[in-house]
Amino acid sequence: MSFVAVLMGSESDWPVMQNCTDVLDRLGIENEVRISSAHRTPQATAAYVADAVERGCAAFVCGAGMAAHLAGAVAAHTVRPVIGVPIDSGPLSGLDALLATVQMPGGIPVATVAVGKAGARNAGYLAAQMLGVDDAALAGRLEEDREGNRAKIQAQNERLQAELRR
Repeated sequence: MSFVAVLMGSESDWPVMQNCTDVLDRLGIENEVRISSAHRTPQATAAYVADAVERGCAAFVCGAGMAAHLAGAVAAHTVRPVIGVPIDSGPLSGLDALLATVQMPGGIPVATVAVGKAGARNAGYLAAQMLGVDDAALAGRLEEDREGNRAKIQAQNERLQAELRR
């Protein structure tokens, strides 16, 4: 069975990256979570990527803050999809992480989502959409999730309209 590997540069990234695993769990997608640094444990990161691919990893989601470049380091070692989540940490509040993640050289793509928790959630959804291309049941769960979001917004609007009519 395929799974999504969720990596982060340090344990301080977990409060953000947990938003990704929450989405994956809710959609029934197996996932593994690891702390692995592009700069402090580069050999271990490369070894994990190779092992994960051998065991059926379908996609990688990598979160890192400051100018760390975990997603790029992972993408350098696999042709599986890599999604980068810039973490909003450090003096630049994630701008450096965003630029380090999105500015990849041609031929080594990293799909990059928004900075922070919303980006981590979207990384989970994007990974699910990638897997859903060949999994009709997962695609159906994604559609149900979208419908739930639509219903939530419609209910919010109905409450607002009722309040405005008072």
